[in-house]
Amino acid sequence: MAFVETVKNWVTNLVDISLPNIHVTDIVEIILIAFFFYLLLVWIKNTRAWMLFRGLIVIIVFFVIAALLQMSTILWLGEKLLSAGIVALVVVFQPELRHALETLGRSNFLKNLFTMNLGRAKEKRFSDKTLTDLVKACYDMGSVKTGALIVIEKEVQLTEYERTGIAVDAILTRQLLINIFEKNTPLHDGAIIVRGDRVVAATCYLPLTDDLMLSKDLGTRHRAAVGISEVSDSVTLVVSEETGKISVAEKGKLLTHVDEKELTEILTRLQDQDYGRKESKKEDAKDTGSDDGKEEMKNEKAAKG
Repeated sequence: MAFVETVKNWVTNLVDISLPNIHVTDIVEIILIAFFFYLLLVWIKNTRAWMLFRGLIVIIVFFVIAALLQMSTILWLGEKLLSAGIVALVVVFQPELRHALETLGRSNFLKNLFTMNLGRAKEKRFSDKTLTDLVKACYDMGSVKTGALIVIEKEVQLTEYERTGIAVDAILTRQLLINIFEKNTPLHDGAIIVRGDRVVAATCYLPLTDDLMLSKDLGTRHRAAVGISEVSDSVTLVVSEETGKISVAEKGKLLTHVDEKELTEILTRLQDQDYGRKESKKEDAKDTGSDDGKEEMKNEKAAKG
């Protein structure tokens, strides 16, 4: 009942209060707050914080329901865990927070303020030429057993892994990919990161998966491909140096022995900017059959082997 009385008092006071005088400084203040709030949302969307943010929303909704139903024990636990949770967030996102502050120090505020592009038209994630060059380069390298590891960025930016490599920032072409992964060249070791139609970095270090279900016959490239797909929404192409076969890693799963037609279909779906969001909506429906799917994949690998 106290909550209802508070709402009633707030509504009463709102009706009785006259509108304040608005000055130029008030308008500037509103613009600055909106701008920094926009930058915060962009930072959340472009890092792992976006996935955590969605989880926090679920927790907040849970505690709001608990407050409405007056579940005192749950509210007491939430109050005690709040301070520890804030410290934990700072520790977990220390690299992202540090990078955000560094970026803030280098930013041109006026340029950012007038180039938000809130109404940009929807475009493909990468061009048809990039798609064709990716497919051709993979199978050209596979034919001579040149190993390759190509990470295609989607919604979650891979800035922290990009910083572990060497900046390239070049338009993606078939010849460029082949030259990068040519044996005994300076950039052949590690992964490249593709953002749109450009190769942004090479020789990048990726996290390795701890999945024990992964075949022991697969090397470090395949484990790194699965590892980066577990911590981001990226899609990674792997060319095996031993067999020349092409594999694709996405959402912690590895699809092996991918032929040219299958790879083209995967990349065509990936071109759609809404592809990641559409796939995430299907995850819950697929989760119930995930174990069967893994078993089926293992049987297929055994049959091919």
